[in-house]
Amino acid sequence: MKSLRHAVALLVPALLALGGVLSIIVLRVARRVVTPARRAPDAEIIAVDTGAQTIELRRTLDTELPGRYGLFTTGTYGYVKLGAVLSADATSVRRKLLTQIEPGAQVDRAARFSGWYYASPSELHLPSQNVLIGSPAGPCPAWFFPGESRTWVIQVHGRGAMRAECLRAVPVLHAAGMPTLVVSYRNDGEAPRSRGGAYALGASEWRDVDAAIAYALRHGADRVILMGWSMGGAVALQAAVNSGNRERIAGLILDSPVVDWRTVLRYQAHAAGMHAPLPDLAMGALSMPLTARLSGADDAIPFDRLDMVARAQELSVPILILHSEDDGFVPADASHALHDARPDLVTMPRFTVARHTKLWNYDQTGWNAAITEWLQTQGFSASA
Repeated sequence: MKSLRHAVALLVPALLALGGVLSIIVLRVARRVVTPARRAPDAEIIAVDTGAQTIELRRTLDTELPGRYGLFTTGTYGYVKLGAVLSADATSVRRKLLTQIEPGAQVDRAARFSGWYYASPSELHLPSQNVLIGSPAGPCPAWFFPGESRTWVIQVHGRGAMRAECLRAVPVLHAAGMPTLVVSYRNDGEAPRSRGGAYALGASEWRDVDAAIAYALRHGADRVILMGWSMGGAVALQAAVNSGNRERIAGLILDSPVVDWRTVLRYQAHAAGMHAPLPDLAMGALSMPLTARLSGADDAIPFDRLDMVARAQELSVPILILHSEDDGFVPADASHALHDARPDLVTMPRFTVARHTKLWNYDQTGWNAAITEWLQTQGFSASA
């Protein structure tokens, strides 16, 4: 504590030189980046027709998408499944409800539209087990879906999400004979909390995935494929270059991945109405140990090490990237840059309209086919 007080005493003049008010704003922005939090409501429920089992939503780029989705709500139901768009006008969309809502149920207006579809392994009607993986953070819960292959797929969810986000991929992997381990990691609300309880954006979370790799190897896997969703992509990429078992990593599947955090955070800051140089100042604060601690981070965030476009030559295994051009949350620019830097490794089929981590929801057939074709092309099969 004494050393921290001394550090703060040294830092205060530097912050004052920047400007007291601006310094506070910078640290607040930095704190938002690393603080685990459930995403805020982004959808509005206008009406629910329990007779027709339909729901009317305020029209947005997400709520108008064709396909099957989830809707996190408050009131009688915490989560409901949504089906096809039945009608739409300039301001609203009417969709089929796939979760039965009873008459008299209370459903609040504020909601969150999501690519999550399956809420638990039981909905897949596949054999599964609950397991615990011992990691440097402590025991991390995981779901294991057995398969015939000696190549396991380890799935890693994104920021502000949980393991259920990954369940959409299990059936296509199961059909290919691949055992699947769906893991949690520190500070995600399921795995143990770190000292400060903050995200490291992949810089420390990869160690929990490394523990999952070791678990798979101890339990029958000869090699693994890492599959990461959104920030889970950043975690998987860090494991691919840092893991002590990296020679047993045979490939990567990345859905809407964070490949370079600077690109993502600048994009999100612009979308939120923040002006330069605030995003870069916030990243600078997170890059330095003293201001990182003041921002709530456990340690400084090494943005250079998290830039996998710059580190593309360190990658050595085939990579499938599934990323929609209209993502709207994690832009596809860095994914394209990684593809351009390593066309020998990266396969990136084109998706234009699916938004963030909703490619399965929008085009399940095309998404499944892309994964199946890639697995076959790379020689991954039930016998391998």
